[in-house]
Amino acid sequence: MTSTRKREIVALVLLPLIYLYIMKLSEVYFLGLLAFAVTMAQAEFYSMYKVSKRLGGYAIVFGLLFLYLFYIGFRDLYLLIILFFIILLLMRLFSGKGGPEGALQDISPVVVGFLYIPLILSLQLPIRSVGPEWIVYTGATVWASDSFAYYFGKSFGKKKLFPSVSPKKTVVGAVGSVFGGIFGSVLIKSVLMPEFSLPLAILAGSLIGVISVLGDLSESMFKRDSGVKDSSVLIPGHGGVLDKLDGIIFATPVVYLITRFFV
Repeated sequence: MTSTRKREIVALVLLPLIYLYIMKLSEVYFLGLLAFAVTMAQAEFYSMYKVSKRLGGYAIVFGLLFLYLFYIGFRDLYLLIILFFIILLLMRLFSGKGGPEGALQDISPVVVGFLYIPLILSLQLPIRSVGPEWIVYTGATVWASDSFAYYFGKSFGKKKLFPSVSPKKTVVGAVGSVFGGIFGSVLIKSVLMPEFSLPLAILAGSLIGVISVLGDLSESMFKRDSGVKDSSVLIPGHGGVLDKLDGIIFATPVVYLITRFFV
């Protein structure tokens, strides 16, 4: 079975289940889904960079605590970030490694993984509080962007977009991502959110189409730097959880701003 066929079969099975889970269950269940996704994505990121289990495990647990406190309404989150960083420094200081050599190299991927995954994705919680359809909107628009980019690039792409970071991505694929973002945004607006204005849906879809490419390139940068092809092989034909979240991570702040100021 080709990777493309695996990709399509897995999408056909998982997407309806995820849709029903998000739309039919309460916010606390969404918190559970988000916690699972964040945990897996952080674990994959730390595995890519061979972060020690002690430091990586601490960061994952703290990421879950961060999500939970944000969920229950704790708003002094900058204090949590400061606490996370101070404890991380102390853990490295008293790690028993015998000296300061490589301290920054040990700490940097732990901090980046925390900022990149649970910190940004925590914004999914206030988005969900506006309505579950906005979570579906975010995922579906990014998925449409990725799909259009994949098939446009595969069928028509020749000129490379950023070969030093992602050799297979093309300019045509990036254009396809924008069209896919518009298509997904307008489709979900029509089906689930009729009150969402068409011009804003088109603009939001365009932005998500652009930023999905940037999110994909950013994760490709990390993967190429760490010498791996996929963040993991957990999802057949798709790679790991982080591979599926790269566009959503970058799109989340955009959707948050839309729900914060325009809904």
